[in-house]
Amino acid sequence: MTTHYQTRYAASPQDVKNYDTNRLRDEFLISNVMEDDAINLVYSHYDRFITGGVVPVKNELKLESIDPLKANYFLERRELGIINVGGKGTVSVNGIDYQLDYKEALYIGRENKDVIFSSEDATKPAKFYLNSTPAHKTFPTKKIGREDAEVVELGALETANARTIRKLIVNSVVETCQVQMGMTELKTGSVWNTMPAHVHDRRMEVYFYFEVPEDQAVCHFMGEPEETRHIWMANNQAVISPPWSIHSGSGTSNYIFIWGMAGENLDYGDMDHCNINELK
Repeated sequence: MTTHYQTRYAASPQDVKNYDTNRLRDEFLISNVMEDDAINLVYSHYDRFITGGVVPVKNELKLESIDPLKANYFLERRELGIINVGGKGTVSVNGIDYQLDYKEALYIGRENKDVIFSSEDATKPAKFYLNSTPAHKTFPTKKIGREDAEVVELGALETANARTIRKLIVNSVVETCQVQMGMTELKTGSVWNTMPAHVHDRRMEVYFYFEVPEDQAVCHFMGEPEETRHIWMANNQAVISPPWSIHSGSGTSNYIFIWGMAGENLDYGDMDHCNINELK
């Protein structure tokens, strides 16, 4: 069996206040995203968001439905966003091939039955990072190259948060029902992401950290602004962020992360900011 999945349930912020380190990690950390010749998925009850990784090495891998979907095929009632964080690879959608290089993205609309992943070079396999959400309408499949992204520069070296945001799968670049994805790259000498922090009660979010050096780590901060918690994370790990939670991080070196969102609206700027000196 090449497809493995877990189910994660939603948690009240009042309950999370009582979690110890292990419980916090069990509920929100997705530690095993990328595995050779396997598809790993986590089905979250926050907005029915699915996070996953696909690493085809020796074999092609087909995206199959999982039991929580109660569907004949994975995208029967869903849409899918993909970003490649490995070597060159191909995603075949109903027989049409889309080649994805490093940091390139693909949006696949609802009702596409056959989605197959492959790598160009088994010694440098593609690593496809997936986000999937329920969809009410079918939009066309579209590849988004790095040159197609909306680019925003934020932060400053003086505050250790100079970063480049690339909006890849957002409604100003490609039509979607609710899934949104993009990439934030910290510049050399900067370590803080999403600082000042914010929450958005209309949407949940998942962060996937990559390009974290082997001997380094990222401390991801979550929780209500007045009572935060933290999770230490390694390379190629993801973390679920509930709508009531901040989602921020600081690394022991610079790194890159992919943000994925789903929820009530597609307004990227819909957020409630938290003053840094009010965080607790």
